[in-house]
Amino acid sequence: MRLRADAVLFDKDGTLFDFHATWSHWAHEVLHDLAAGDAGLVVRLAATVDYDLVVRRFRPTSPVIAGTNREAAECLATALPGRSVAAIEDHLMLSAARAPLAPAVPLMPYLDGLRGQGLRLGVMTNDTEYGARAHLGAAGVLERFDFIAGFDSGFGAKPAPGPLLAFAHAVNVAPARVVMVGDSTHDLIAGRAAGMACVGVLTGTAIAQDLLPLADAVLPDIGHLPGWLLA
Repeated sequence: MRLRADAVLFDKDGTLFDFHATWSHWAHEVLHDLAAGDAGLVVRLAATVDYDLVVRRFRPTSPVIAGTNREAAECLATALPGRSVAAIEDHLMLSAARAPLAPAVPLMPYLDGLRGQGLRLGVMTNDTEYGARAHLGAAGVLERFDFIAGFDSGFGAKPAPGPLLAFAHAVNVAPARVVMVGDSTHDLIAGRAAGMACVGVLTGTAIAQDLLPLADAVLPDIGHLPGWLLA
């Protein structure tokens, strides 16, 4: 039976890794670190990125969820007038590379299974490429991917289709035979613009109703993708 696609491009945060279990925990520590013991500043920093300090979670409306590392730094800089955006961005990049990871599924056997079916695999994230490689390396799956790009890799950032088309070109697969898998509307808008199939997953902050208008399917997590590819 022929699969629905010849290549799969994954988003990273909220897709390969559960968003809240990884990033909401990390953000609580980073906000306190940036505030250097100033409780009032913690509150102001949290407000700039729409982070709920009580439940320790990003709200669905947070600009950080689908934004780039640079955009997160720009938000935080509004409450840190003594620090440059570039310095904050570097701090976030280095700190994020050490974030505790919570894979959505056991990634090694999962990715080996996809590769065993002949699929080419890639990751495109609005995080930095440095962060992406650090996280995939820490999870032991860096070498499973044929293509890894961040917003700073020279192809652009989602929701623009440029980085998705760069993946298709890199693996020599027509965009129509690629499936973009992500947890945000940014991922799916980019996939549609690139002429790819689009699958949403619910391991981020979006709910099914957010993703359904843009997706060919919305799945609980990436573990359900192999079944969809065979359907």
